[in-house]
Amino acid sequence: MREAPTWRIPIGVLLLVVALGFYGVVVATFVPPLIGEWNALAQTPVYVVLGVIWILPLRRFLIWMETGRWG
Repeated sequence: MREAPTWRIPIGVLLLVVALGFYGVVVATFVPPLIGEWNALAQTPVYVVLGVIWILPLRRFLIWMETGRWG
């Protein structure tokens, strides 16, 4: 039988949305002045890396949301 969800799941989802929004604002604010003059093909890898890098801490965060432990 499956246990009922805990408070960690809704709070974790809210924290994830807030953190991703903050990360998006930071990237949109600080990256264009640094690479805005570059060719679009040169900018693409930078934005791809920045678009994927937020996933790195996500595994541990999702484990915490489900179990309450960080690993």
